[in-house]
Amino acid sequence: MVPPLGGYGRRIVVTLLIVGLLVPLATGGAAAQSIEGASGSIVVDEGETVDGIESVAGTVVVRGTVAGDLSGAAGSIRIAETGRVEGNVDAAAGTLVVDGTVEGDVRTGTGSFELTDTGRVDGSIDVGAGSIVVDGTVGGDVRAAGDSVAIGPNAEVGGEFRYDAEEFTRSPDASVAGGVVEDASLRGDAGVGFGMDVAPSWFGTAYAFAANLVLGAVLLLAFPRFSRDVAARVEADPLASGGIGLLTLVAVPLALLLMTITIVGIPLALLGIAGYVAAVWIAAVYGRYAVGMWVTRRLGAENRWIALVGGLLGFAILGAIPLVGGVVELLALLLGLGALAFGLRDRYRRGRRTTDGTNRSDLT
Repeated sequence: MVPPLGGYGRRIVVTLLIVGLLVPLATGGAAAQSIEGASGSIVVDEGETVDGIESVAGTVVVRGTVAGDLSGAAGSIRIAETGRVEGNVDAAAGTLVVDGTVEGDVRTGTGSFELTDTGRVDGSIDVGAGSIVVDGTVGGDVRAAGDSVAIGPNAEVGGEFRYDAEEFTRSPDASVAGGVVEDASLRGDAGVGFGMDVAPSWFGTAYAFAANLVLGAVLLLAFPRFSRDVAARVEADPLASGGIGLLTLVAVPLALLLMTITIVGIPLALLGIAGYVAAVWIAAVYGRYAVGMWVTRRLGAENRWIALVGGLLGFAILGAIPLVGGVVELLALLLGLGALAFGLRDRYRRGRRTTDGTNRSDLT
């Protein structure tokens, strides 16, 4: 039986559900003076400065400078050794690693959190996570609720370190000016992180896979012919599908942005954004399904359900590989997005040629 969740528990579950749903949506780079909205991969390169980040993304990597706050939800967030966030970090993520500097506070609910020996947080840290490691410099207090909490040998905490954990370790070389206090109330305290019970680090990945599997099953059952055509399009001309996918990924957000210039266009743009996010998620699932179908055909065991499960599982495994994972997920997204665009275009053309209105939808 699942234990009841308090305010802390309900909020972390809801936040990680959102992350699990949106992490697979896309993988692509983004950089601007201020980064907002949904994206696949946000990278602030070394030497680059952005005003702030407020986004839902697959990955966020800061090697340069974020002049304001970093907030939102992501599969993974990393502030590299050369990275600097001049404001606060308020985020939910599968993993959050601070190798660089955060001049404000860190408030987060994550699968795992690590402040490495090169990392520094000038403010305070409030974190709820499955695994928590503090091995860097913290100017203020630390409040940590997790399955395991560790204070490393390089830790220098200017304030109090208050924790609640099943497993706790402290290096004798660590320095905690305000003392270390065990506080069993932290897991139910809405002030820690996002006020959520600790979720295991695999939760986001498992939920993302389940959400994609459900969506894929709905697509195959509701639109079998259209789904088959999408997979066939990817196999027949992957370069064209990928090229159109890239064009769609870039052009549609720009078009929606232009719509917001006028007052009349703002509500239409908001509807368009919702539709675009949904389309990108569908495309990501279709891309994985199409690759799975291609593999099963080569193995002589063509089956749409095996293709769906195999494609999703394969990309979930590849997605966990650093660097390689982001590339293959982006390729799957582009293939699916391009094939989806081609399929909708063909359906539209066939619909225009139909004059009697009696034909059934080509989607089925």
